Amino acid sequence: MRVWVRSLLLLAWVALLSGCGYNSIQQKDEAVKAGWSEVINQYQRRADLIPNLVKTVQGYAQHEQKVLTDVTNARARVGQIQVNADDAASLQQFQAAQGELSSALSRLLVVTENYPNLKSDQSFRDLQAQLEGTENRITVARGRYIQTVQDYNTFIRSFPQVITAKMFGYKQKPNFSVQNEAQISTAPVVDFGAPTPPPAPQPQPAPTPAN
Repeated sequence: MRVWVRSLLLLAWVALLSGCGYNSIQQKDEAVKAGWSEVINQYQRRADLIPNLVKTVQGYAQHEQKVLTDVTNARARVGQIQVNADDAASLQQFQAAQGELSSALSRLLVVTENYPNLKSDQSFRDLQAQLEGTENRITVARGRYIQTVQDYNTFIRSFPQVITAKMFGYKQKPNFSVQNEAQISTAPVVDFGAPTPPPAPQPQPAPTPAN
């Protein structure tokens, strides 16, 4: 008899959890984790391409040491960050570091336009194509992650899931800043010594009429 009672209580508990969204919270939480793993994988793919890219550019553009150093240093700073996607400050730091690396890479690619021999090098073209493809994958992965986190956060704030989330310690997750990401993806404008326009002619005073 006691076995039947325990079984009924267990079934009632499972039904209660299902009705309160417990299983859905689990699924959405796992989706967020999977999305974050894909974001990290694509960022790492980009980081792995950078040493060969810098080395190839350096062979043709030895006078661009500052730009090359900026890329190398930005990559190193990204590698030093121990990011925790559930911590808003950690995620913001990670995003800022990735943004610096994106800007440094944009400046590097702008500089390569001044070196026709480099642009015709097959190794450089292959690396550039891989980098462009990886940037697209980063954008897609990051966009999916943003949507997944938004879906998770909206779900656990809704009734009755909000009660279940509080019972089991599920909290809202921080997310990428869409505004900052839009700024990061914008390539900087670099001026390679464009001639300065001459100053506008100043109006001359009218001659004084003779008496």
